[in-house]
Amino acid sequence: MNSDNDLQIAGDILEVPHLLQPPREHPATVAEFVGLARAVAADRPQWEHLVAYDATTRWYHRLRTGPGYEVWLLSWVPGQGSGPHDHGRSAGVLTVLDGTLTERTRRGTRALETGTQRVFAPGYVHEVVNDALEPAVSLHVYYPGLTEMPMHTACTAAPVAYGEVDAVTA
Repeated sequence: MNSDNDLQIAGDILEVPHLLQPPREHPATVAEFVGLARAVAADRPQWEHLVAYDATTRWYHRLRTGPGYEVWLLSWVPGQGSGPHDHGRSAGVLTVLDGTLTERTRRGTRALETGTQRVFAPGYVHEVVNDALEPAVSLHVYYPGLTEMPMHTACTAAPVAYGEVDAVTA
């Protein structure tokens, strides 16, 4: 019987550093941006003390920047909304940290509860509103960083670029 195992045949890959890929300095794939959003969301002490509520307008704070991306923290009191918009050439990940938000798109309306994530491509038209009776907090990751937010008259004003990706619950 042959007693050779894969380690004996191929050697320990950790012993051959030139075969290992260097760790990424920043996210580069959709999955990595979703992971970044989940990691920031899970680190509540990092963002919770920054949250503020403004009865006259949506409150927002740029939480972090990296090579080509931005992370924003937003709060929504009942009745506040974004208006129909897209994010120009930026793709994004929206994560609900507290409360419930409503997202309206050309495909319909859905409630986004705490822990829900939405991933969207450049040109994705939607409206986000706090239709609940309690405040809400959300986290937004944009790649590349957000440089424009064109407003639309309705969520049907432009087609969804590259389609939309369904929600992922954390």
